[in-house]
Amino acid sequence: MPRLLLVDDEPSQLKALQRTLRGLCPDLHLDLALSGEEALAHVRARAHDVIVADLRMPGMDGLTLLAQVTRWQPLAVTMLLTGVADFATAQRALNETGIFRYLTKPWEPELLRSQMRLALAEFQRRVTQQAQATAWQAGQGQLTAQELERLRLEQEEPGLTHVDWADDGAVLMPALDADLSSLR
Repeated sequence: MPRLLLVDDEPSQLKALQRTLRGLCPDLHLDLALSGEEALAHVRARAHDVIVADLRMPGMDGLTLLAQVTRWQPLAVTMLLTGVADFATAQRALNETGIFRYLTKPWEPELLRSQMRLALAEFQRRVTQQAQATAWQAGQGQLTAQELERLRLEQEEPGLTHVDWADDGAVLMPALDADLSSLR
């Protein structure tokens, strides 16, 4: 079942995105977040095929969010949505986060649905490519049983084996409240 995460600090924009994408494909699941922090809780809780974030949000902006998302879910396709389109920001988005698409508000509904279909196809291409690379490495004896198990677990639960380290070598843990907020 395809899963998308839509992030915008304006509830009306999230609802409009949700209406536009409703019925895009069978069994589509949409997760909604009103902030970068809320989005990260979703990213830590479950895998997403595509993540669309607004550029300008209070606290964590869309570029910062998408840069962090790719650390937790490297196969997820990321897209940036903005009401202010300028070349410098688009260039920074592509160079720093490797986003798949840079979209502007207001959007044309059919164009947005078309771009989302392309993003879902790109996600499937990435998953297939990763599986082929892993199978080839395993066939060449380049992966240990432990590495294969780590890859399997990461596929099921993205971020499960991800560890953030402090400068002094301590393990940094995400705030417990951030992880539990998505369960309410």
